[in-house]
Amino acid sequence: QVQLVESGGGSVQAGGSLRLSCAASGYTYSSRCMGWFRQAPGKEREGVARINTGGDSTVYADSVKGRFTISRDNAKNTLYLQMNSLKPEDAAMYYCAAAAGGCPWWNTLRPRDFAYWGQGTQVTVSS
Repeated sequence: QVQLVESGGGSVQAGGSLRLSCAASGYTYSSRCMGWFRQAPGKEREGVARINTGGDSTVYADSVKGRFTISRDNAKNTLYLQMNSLKPEDAAMYYCAAAAGGCPWWNTLRPRDFAYWGQGTQVTVSS
């Protein structure tokens, strides 16, 4: 049974930083494309970043490029999202997601490309 458990969310002021973690279990973590998504109240879930199985290829949403960094530690079955220079518009529930296999060839971050989801961790950014 695939389990994804996010942690690290919280409340910060604009310009601050947070590091999200996602602990994965129940499957071969290193064989799956992983991603981060977020959803603010009243808005659709949107892709933030994804990383391939080897950790050497990443895709970011334009809105977070240069500020967020996705990484993975396959030895620890853990996914990370380092978020710097946070803005009020970054406030949302952040979800970790695992694909059924490797990352797709397209660079669009689509929720439908991911089969498993965590429960989310809340990020609040005050101005």
